[in-house]
Amino acid sequence: MNHPSPLLVLLCLAAAACPLSAADVSPNAGAAGNPYQRWALGPGRSKDYFPIAVWSQSPSLAPRYQAAGINLYVGLWEGPTEAQLATLKQHHMPVICHQNEVGLANLNNPLIVAWMHGDEPDIAHDFKKAWGGDPARIKKAWPEQYKDMDPAKPFKETYGTPIPPSWINRDYAAIQAKDPQRPIFLNLSVGAAFEPWLGRGTRTGKTVDYPEYLKGCDIASFDIYPANEPAGKEFSGQLWYVPKGVTNLRTWSDDRKVVWNCVECTGITDLALKPRPRDVRAEVWMSLVHGSMGIIYFVHQFKPFNEHALLDDPEMLAEVTRINKQIQALAPVLNSPPSAKPATVVSTNPEVPVATMTKTAGATAYVFAVAMRQGSTKAGFTVPAMDSGTVKVLGEDRSIPLAGGRFEDSFNDWDVHLYEITP
Repeated sequence: MNHPSPLLVLLCLAAAACPLSAADVSPNAGAAGNPYQRWALGPGRSKDYFPIAVWSQSPSLAPRYQAAGINLYVGLWEGPTEAQLATLKQHHMPVICHQNEVGLANLNNPLIVAWMHGDEPDIAHDFKKAWGGDPARIKKAWPEQYKDMDPAKPFKETYGTPIPPSWINRDYAAIQAKDPQRPIFLNLSVGAAFEPWLGRGTRTGKTVDYPEYLKGCDIASFDIYPANEPAGKEFSGQLWYVPKGVTNLRTWSDDRKVVWNCVECTGITDLALKPRPRDVRAEVWMSLVHGSMGIIYFVHQFKPFNEHALLDDPEMLAEVTRINKQIQALAPVLNSPPSAKPATVVSTNPEVPVATMTKTAGATAYVFAVAMRQGSTKAGFTVPAMDSGTVKVLGEDRSIPLAGGRFEDSFNDWDVHLYEITP
């Protein structure tokens, strides 16, 4: 990768407010099993494997991230290099990296589990840097975009043409031809979740691009950091935009691509905007409930610069570790097919909907639930084909009785409750 983060998403202005309601963010069935078995050297073939990654970190930090439950690196700064791969091998940390000269020399190295295709090709790119200052290149590569550009504005002043999907698809074929044993990973921008985001420049609001971008990868991710968005901005504090991006990518790819997503956990450009531990927990479980199959933590801080700010934040690190350990323990459940008879939920406060995902393991049912808005509500759950039993709330040291196939629980701001139901 050419930069250490997907942080351009935080440096561009947003567009007008997005008129979405709580009902617009609805969960879908979830994954139907470990999706990596089709690749001989992919991320992991076991039902017990669930990718929990960190974005662009020094290989020497791998043991500290492993202690926090992180099992994958995504991106190596100006790499991969032989030295980086050697350090990661020493710590048994797999990686997604670019298919550069060193990468191609390591085609048989099982440490490399996917190829990094690019970071945010869908954002505005500088005319001179991305297009060599030649408008004829835009005309040839993206004729439709060329026609949409303002003829009264000199091309040298034009900033805002993303990389065309045709280039992403072309390069995807080239990467795949050199190594069909691994999946190809592509990270997209805020625009995947917040459609009117101005960071896409001349393609702002043109979601028609995304199904085309998604043809150029096997694993698709995106980043949006609502807790880091300044007050007054359109998606500031609206954590539900994170699962909305997951739902969008699944919809745009007809569920044919593996979808991951990035999660914020530091004050990226302003320490006053750092998310709370409960915000991070909500973003992670909102994503999983809506069908994300991989979590990538963005742990940088830029003012003042700290590559590994998460590791220097004891409170957040403890919460991230707790989240990750819980995901790892539930990996076989998360990788199982969706329940044929999912639980249903009714929130007493329509302003605070509760999203759920239901999985089963033998006679045990798992219902993962998260409040999709700030505020308080009481949720009533109905569990099909299960009349009575015990509802254990995982990680909370409490249980709820199941009677007549129903149970109730309370939710406050962005609460997450994970239920294990035994008849």
